[in-house]
Amino acid sequence: MATNSEMFGLHGPGALWSGGPTPGEFYKFPGGFTTNGNGAAQRTLQPVVMGTSVLGIQFDGGVIIAADMLGSYGSLARFRNCPRLLKVNDSTVIGAAGDYADFQYLSGIIEQQVIDEECLNDGFGYTPSSLHCWLTRVLYNRRSRFNPLWNTYIVAGLEDSKPYLGYVDKIGMAYEAPSLACGFGAHIALPIIRDHMEKKPNMSQEEAIALIDRCMKLLFYRDARSLNKYQYAVITKDGVNLKGPIVAETNWEVAHLIKGYE
Repeated sequence: MATNSEMFGLHGPGALWSGGPTPGEFYKFPGGFTTNGNGAAQRTLQPVVMGTSVLGIQFDGGVIIAADMLGSYGSLARFRNCPRLLKVNDSTVIGAAGDYADFQYLSGIIEQQVIDEECLNDGFGYTPSSLHCWLTRVLYNRRSRFNPLWNTYIVAGLEDSKPYLGYVDKIGMAYEAPSLACGFGAHIALPIIRDHMEKKPNMSQEEAIALIDRCMKLLFYRDARSLNKYQYAVITKDGVNLKGPIVAETNWEVAHLIKGYE
């Protein structure tokens, strides 16, 4: 008895849908498991080169997001020129903490999807909320397969003339907030940002930039995995303005007074 493939003249799934899912099987997201010589799946058991804090703040008329440029190899400040902000389009920027290789991998996929959307030329593109939702699905999918991408993402942008900030971690937990931080900044910088926003909820762009600079300096003082060289992106109705690298001026004259941490 002839099979379906013989009846319809098909010779494998490629003839039916090139690059698509095999009929009768689930779709696999890009970047499946790599295997060793014995065919066993290999997974990232722990991150190698790491980035730390990402900060995001809403201000009157826009959003600002910032991240330092250090790639830590364990406790070694090995790589000092690792940008962790990605401009997706004129309304959306993402920042990532965690494994730098996983950030590069997912950045490549996002950049290709942006190109594909532009080629369609249908008037649609990625908005901050749609990209945040997509990242949530991808990270949760990878976590469910016990092969997570070891990153935490902050999505910043402007949607319908309103500031947008979204958070998603490596297990797919996601939420939105007027101010966000990940890494060590969630413990040190975020309380300062929230206190400032409570006192002045409608801060200007200049005040937001000054607050970011203050927080990045503080993180450099307090976080051994941070650096005083950072980038920040301001998203307003005029588009994305990505600045950096910026080297914050620091002062260690009082360092000899700090005791009791040996």
